[in-house]
Amino acid sequence: MNTINRFIFKDLDIRGQHLSLSDTWQDMIQNRRYAPQVRQLFGELCALGVFLANGMKHKGKITLQIQGDGIVNLLLVEVTNNLKILGMVRAEGAFEERDSLDKILGKGQIVVTLYNAQTDRSFQSLVPRNSKGLIATFEDYFSQSEQLESKLWITSTQDNLSAMLLQKMPESDRHNSDGWNRVGALAATTTNEELNNLDAESLLHRLFHEETLELFKPDWVSYECAQNRERFERIIFDLGEQDARDLLKEQGEISIHNEICNEHLFFNEDDVNHIFKD
Repeated sequence: MNTINRFIFKDLDIRGQHLSLSDTWQDMIQNRRYAPQVRQLFGELCALGVFLANGMKHKGKITLQIQGDGIVNLLLVEVTNNLKILGMVRAEGAFEERDSLDKILGKGQIVVTLYNAQTDRSFQSLVPRNSKGLIATFEDYFSQSEQLESKLWITSTQDNLSAMLLQKMPESDRHNSDGWNRVGALAATTTNEELNNLDAESLLHRLFHEETLELFKPDWVSYECAQNRERFERIIFDLGEQDARDLLKEQGEISIHNEICNEHLFFNEDDVNHIFKD
C-alpha cells in the first residue's frame, strides 16, 4: 500500500486523512541506515508533508525543512501536488526517546515553503516549535494556520510509514457538541501495530464502526528523486578547470554524492572535457 485516503464523519463535520506507505517508504530510507529514532522523526515529517500536499489546489510543491545545530542538523521533505515525495535526514549521533525537540534540533527553525508553479511564486512560514515533539508542533500548526483543531498519529518501521490526521471543522460543535471529543477518544485507542498493519477501511471500521463515516477513493504516493546531472556539472565547473583535472588525474574519475537521492554520480575525462569546452 502506498496510498492516502480522505474520509469524513457525515454527521459531525469532522474530516480526516489516512496514510499508508510501504514500497515508497522503503525506497526513501533504503541504504540510509537511520537509527530508529531518526527514522521516526523523518517519517513524521514525511507524513506531514503528504498531508499538506494532499490539500493543494494548484500545481506546485510543499517543502518542509528543519536546519539547526542539534543532533539532527537537517531534515528535508518535498512533496508535489501529485504526491511525488523525496527527502533526507542528516544526523550526528543518536538521541533518546525522552529527549525534547529542542535537544534534538538545537536552535534549528522549522520552515514550510509552498511553491505555486502556476505563478512561479513561493510562500514561506516559520513553524513555532512545541518541545513535546514534531507531532505536537504540527497539531499546533494545523490549528493555527488552518484554524482547525487537529490530532495526529504517526508511526514507522523499516517496512511501513502509517499516519492518521483528524480535523475539527468550524461547524462541528453545532452538529454535535460532544462529537470531536468522542471521535478523538476513539482514535486514541489505536495502536502503532494497528496503524502499521491495517488498511484504511479496516482501521476506520475498528475505531469508528458506530459513527457514520464516508471513506473516499485513495490517491497514490510515490517516491521520485530525479537525477539532476547538470546541477553537479555546475559544481565541477565552479571548482575550476585546473582543480577538476588534477582531481581527475589523481582519482581516475570525479565522484559526487547526491545526498538527497542517496546516489553517487561519476564524471570521467570526456565528461570533464564537455564541462569545460568553450
